[in-house]
Amino acid sequence: MKPSVYLLFCTSQKEAEKIREILLEQRLIACGGTIDIKHSKYWWKRLIEQASNEVLLLMESKEENFNKIEKEVRRIHSHKTFVLANLPIETTIDVKKWLKEELK
Repeated sequence: MKPSVYLLFCTSQKEAEKIREILLEQRLIACGGTIDIKHSKYWWKRLIEQASNEVLLLMESKEENFNKIEKEVRRIHSHKTFVLANLPIETTIDVKKWLKEELK
């Protein structure tokens, strides 16, 4: 089991909460928290675009769950193209034990 932190940009707090709840219920993540992003800029179809009030959903899970998490996010997320990143981490023995006990 390889612990990971996942990052997912959501269009609203409501969307982030809905995704978090479904992933928690399915035991694909052990924890999820949100950070408000007031303004962001990005390239989209060769133009620089901007967004307001996005939400970054931070989730703790394991690297092996990426495909299952992506499948659920694809089903729920309002954007066809969304940013979901998996960042493998090194963490404490206690966190590894907690993740093993709580995740599918």
